[in-house]
Amino acid sequence: MKILTRYVQGLLLAVSIVLSHIAMAADAPSAPHLHDDWQQLLIRNVQPINQGHSSAVDYRAMLQDRSILKGYLNQLSLITQTTFDGWDTTQQLAFLINAYNAWTVEFILTTYPDIDSIKALGSFFRSPWDKSFIPLLGETRSLNDIEHKLIRGSGRYNDPRIHFAVNCASIGCPALREEAYTGAKLEQQLTAQTERFVADTRRNYFKDGTLYLSSIFKWYDEDFTMGFNNSDSVAAFLLLYIDVLELTPAQQAALTKQEMQIEFLDYDWSLNDNQ
Repeated sequence: MKILTRYVQGLLLAVSIVLSHIAMAADAPSAPHLHDDWQQLLIRNVQPINQGHSSAVDYRAMLQDRSILKGYLNQLSLITQTTFDGWDTTQQLAFLINAYNAWTVEFILTTYPDIDSIKALGSFFRSPWDKSFIPLLGETRSLNDIEHKLIRGSGRYNDPRIHFAVNCASIGCPALREEAYTGAKLEQQLTAQTERFVADTRRNYFKDGTLYLSSIFKWYDEDFTMGFNNSDSVAAFLLLYIDVLELTPAQQAALTKQEMQIEFLDYDWSLNDNQ
């Protein structure tokens, strides 16, 4: 009798867990509307600067809107791995980029305004990007987990333009886009983000026979060798955007032949605050 009672109790517990997961899934909005709250936060609190090449975040306003941000992050956490796997790759990638950017903003808000760089959220032993605090797709993850495992390490996407979409809350970073990424617009958005960054003459420019580039192109060099639009190097990738890089025909020829000297600029880790 005791064995039967335990069996029934176990069965009821299992049913309860299943029903709980079903209820959680039902609370999660459908993919087309999942990022609506993030969209509104970005529209209200992110402003283009530097002739549109960069953006600044109104973290004080974000702090006032923090309950909305937390609600959005909770919705992201309700998405199961099964649901995620059922999306096409553009929806998946949009989800991961938005998650990275939104959780980065929340990370800054944990100590704002007493912070001047995201690096202050790390320690001597661990970088801020290695801190596991993000409930996502059934696990507690770090920002590095999202970028380097789920995006870069998954083998699903292989798109170097993601480096101009994920934002590390720093002035040296590509702009935090003033709208949420969506599967339907992702191609257009990634192209626009890449062009606005490559065209930034503060971070990528030619001078005295040398092409000076953002350190992003050094840190993630291997991502630019994986054949995106038939490009197999940083130089070949940049040639895809030669119209916005504004090199002369002679400079283009030198870049094509990989005869151009390239140096990488120091990165500005100051907070991308509008204050």
